[in-house]
Amino acid sequence: MEKIIIIKYGELTLKKDNINFFLKILKSNIDKVLLGMEVNIKYDRGRMYIFPLKDNFDEIVLKLKNVFGIHEIITGYKLNTIDFEDVGNKTIELLKMQDFSTFKVVAKRSDKSYSLTSMEINKQLGALILKNKKDIKVDVHNPELTINVEIRGNNAYVYFDGESGFGGLPLGSLGKGLLMLSGGIDSPIAGFLTMKRGVKLECIYFDAPPHTSEEAKNKVITLAKKMAVYNMETKLHVINFTEIQEAIYKNIHHEYLITIMRRMMYRISSLVAKNNRCHIIVNGESIGQVASQTLTSMGVINECIKIPVIRPLACFNKSEIIGLAKKIGTYETSIIPYEDCCTVFVPLHPVINPTLAKVIEYEKLIDIDGLIERAYKDHEVIKITDKDINEHKNIL
Repeated sequence: MEKIIIIKYGELTLKKDNINFFLKILKSNIDKVLLGMEVNIKYDRGRMYIFPLKDNFDEIVLKLKNVFGIHEIITGYKLNTIDFEDVGNKTIELLKMQDFSTFKVVAKRSDKSYSLTSMEINKQLGALILKNKKDIKVDVHNPELTINVEIRGNNAYVYFDGESGFGGLPLGSLGKGLLMLSGGIDSPIAGFLTMKRGVKLECIYFDAPPHTSEEAKNKVITLAKKMAVYNMETKLHVINFTEIQEAIYKNIHHEYLITIMRRMMYRISSLVAKNNRCHIIVNGESIGQVASQTLTSMGVINECIKIPVIRPLACFNKSEIIGLAKKIGTYETSIIPYEDCCTVFVPLHPVINPTLAKVIEYEKLIDIDGLIERAYKDHEVIKITDKDINEHKNIL
């Protein structure tokens, strides 16, 4: 009998002919997060098995909880037999460490030619447990202990409780995107949900010194580090947006400031994405939350680029977003009150239904190409390393 960690895939089991592609990436991602932890890993289409070489199960589970593509993480036991009598005796031995008064048995068998059906295993093992342990009874609806038995290949596995993973798809299995990361609550959550769908991220932040502070920039760097716990590693592209913002403020009708500012951000983001092999731009916009996030505004702002823009929070309300921010550990940083460049020059009455004709007319008043070229040429790239990730690995 050997104590191991069992990984359940969840959604990945639906991939059928493509499952091996996703499992190889999941295995690679787990290798990265468990680097240096002395484990052996084996997997098949149904389960992944992690064999720690020392007693560091809790630390391993903590790291695995941040890996996308994992539905459930279980600390269980490999019995090295499928003989029912042996399975029963070893299960009875394991139950000596458990305190319970009600239970049920849930059996699964990957090989349907096994001598007993799943229901027969449930009944016979349940009867054996009742015979060997006093003052307990079966409760199939609300048991204190669920005894899971899986017959897979030449081995049986027994386990009790598991911990939920984030599920989704393995990071990197669907390519790479560029997250427009501000210092607010929304954009980190948009990034998290995108990573959960298998998209690895780089981030872009628009800085506007001296109108924005060094503390505001450091706040975004901290958010990038916290997100890197899930993204494994990343790059943060810091764009000096001061010249662009001042040019817009001096030359553009104020009700159109936000619309044209966002279009300039999108143009620069599109350029950064293209040069870093990112297939999409991701942001934290939610329909109707602010003036630039009406459907009309989104359409006019999107018009200036060709790359797809993904808005994972489009139909979320603020309380839902805050709940997720608290869950993944970004909320306390996001609410630190340092203004970013999206709030410094907000006009009193921004247009909520801009027209493309007016936008194009106003944009003739600024040197779009020159401003973008200078901002991109001088932009800073901050690499988030393993050391940075380790500083924030226990945020859950």
